[in-house]
Amino acid sequence: MASSNGSFHLESPAFCDGAPIPPIHTAEGLNLSPPLRWGGAPEHTRSFALVLDDPDAPSGTWIHWVLFNIPAEIHGLPAGLQRAPLLPNGARHGSCWGVREFHRIGYQGPEPPRGQTHRYSFRLFALDHPLDLEPGSSVFSLQEALAGHVLARAELTGLYSSNS
Repeated sequence: MASSNGSFHLESPAFCDGAPIPPIHTAEGLNLSPPLRWGGAPEHTRSFALVLDDPDAPSGTWIHWVLFNIPAEIHGLPAGLQRAPLLPNGARHGSCWGVREFHRIGYQGPEPPRGQTHRYSFRLFALDHPLDLEPGSSVFSLQEALAGHVLARAELTGLYSSNS
């Protein structure tokens, strides 16, 4: 199981914490977001935010996924979540796929340089309220909005080595 804050935890039926991410969930495969599930959020949680990054990227931490305003009654995400800016449940995708500039919406799977193994950190935040951010907001805007509103944090780390 991934690291957690108290009983708050994040896991995936596709891979275990510290284990390889299956190719279907990478840019070399079908680039489908992995299924995720969580539990143990604090009682006063009103929404969740999710960030996936690659801290091993040579140019700096690379952002692969930003999703926020996930309703508190949601306790998981299916594989292959659509990449729309606004999801039917009210969740919003932020911009991702970069270090300083972000041009894509929705999940973008691992794609490290050939021959390198990188860590991919899925960080889920339990928040005391939904965030006042527009779809397409950057991870920097998200980080600013999170200040003072995080009730708990859970993390799941997967590994991936590029074959191409």
